[in-house]
Amino acid sequence: MPGRSTRSRASLGTAGDSESKTDHTQTTINKQSNHAGRKRNISSANVKHELDTDKENIKSSAKRQKKEKPKPDFEEAARVAKKIQTDPDASDLSPSKAKTSKTYNLTPGASPYPSYNRPTPEECHNVNKILTATHGRKTAPKAIPAPNLQSSGCGEVPSVLDALVRTRLSANTNNANSSRAFRGLVERFGILKQGVGKGSVDWDAVRVAPNTDVYEAIKSGGLAAVKSRDIQKILQLVYEENQSDKSFKGEYLLSLDHLHGMKTEEAFDKLLTYPGVGPKTASCVLLFCMQRPSFAVDTHVFRLVSWLGWMPSPSAVRRMGKEAKAEGQKPPPPVSRNTTYAHLDVRIPDELKYSLHYLLIRHGKTCPYCSAKKDSKIREAWGDKKCPLASLKSGKNMDEVMEEADEMDIKSEDGEEEEMVKSEDEESDDADVKAEGEED
Repeated sequence: MPGRSTRSRASLGTAGDSESKTDHTQTTINKQSNHAGRKRNISSANVKHELDTDKENIKSSAKRQKKEKPKPDFEEAARVAKKIQTDPDASDLSPSKAKTSKTYNLTPGASPYPSYNRPTPEECHNVNKILTATHGRKTAPKAIPAPNLQSSGCGEVPSVLDALVRTRLSANTNNANSSRAFRGLVERFGILKQGVGKGSVDWDAVRVAPNTDVYEAIKSGGLAAVKSRDIQKILQLVYEENQSDKSFKGEYLLSLDHLHGMKTEEAFDKLLTYPGVGPKTASCVLLFCMQRPSFAVDTHVFRLVSWLGWMPSPSAVRRMGKEAKAEGQKPPPPVSRNTTYAHLDVRIPDELKYSLHYLLIRHGKTCPYCSAKKDSKIREAWGDKKCPLASLKSGKNMDEVMEEADEMDIKSEDGEEEEMVKSEDEESDDADVKAEGEED
């Protein structure tokens, strides 16, 4: 049976080959398994090593943190907590913010443009004479009048604090609006009967009132959200300062009258530390309440003095900047209302600061050629007269301008007329909305 035998051998051969292939496959699998096992062992060793290293790093880091951890500053925390209680917007207060002082990059008694020699004293006297001939003589009162309860005014009241708050209230709006807001405070919080500031608003009642009450009282005047917060912050700061000063007696005394004992520059810097108070507001308090020579610059004054050439042009400022850099000095800032105040406060003679401030504002409102408003009522009230300052820009000889002024009758100080001027126009500041965070 050779065929069967052959088939058996073939089957055996096939089986043997199959078995051999199986053994080879198993060997390969075992090798791969062993290789993988070695890999797993190596990986496990690495992981264990890394875990041990991480543990050491964590322990080391924890020791460093424990050693370097600063002690809590409980005094600073208490200060911030107290500030937040009195200041709804102080939740992000930091020590650096709290201690920042406002200087507006101004140096008291120094012009930002020292090489610009205008206006000269003669120019100031001439413009004062021309405007006096047009609008009447204006002189500072010998004694500060009693508080007016119908108008916020310009800060011409006996109490420095009263003057400061009134002036802050009148910023960035006109006299009608600010006076309406002031009367709202009088009606809601009453009048102080005795002590510093008597006869005006009871500012301590305003200080302790909910902010919503103050807001409602002054909302008719505009910018009530900002002004109500600023006013209450000012009052609270003054209260805390008074309480820490042993020379002050009286549980609810609020006063800034001690500023009278400071030099003008010191008083100016102190006023700038209060919320919402800029150079114009501080200058008004100095001029009208404290009777110090200070030349406040509002929107009308800024417009007219620029027109008169009393401030350097942008090209002149750039030229000054190049010269300053060549000499290794700081270049002058661009002209603004604040730098205009700093420059003119140095250039204008002290005896003219009160009258020129008033007369430039008066002229800026009533002259149709100089007013920012092109109002038919203003032109109608002015009549056919020309602007008395027009020739100063046109190049007309100053002597000729002064001869014309001399020919005009100087208006006398008529009590009735003066009262009308005060009630309708004094210290009105057409909407000159503040940018930033900065008053005026």
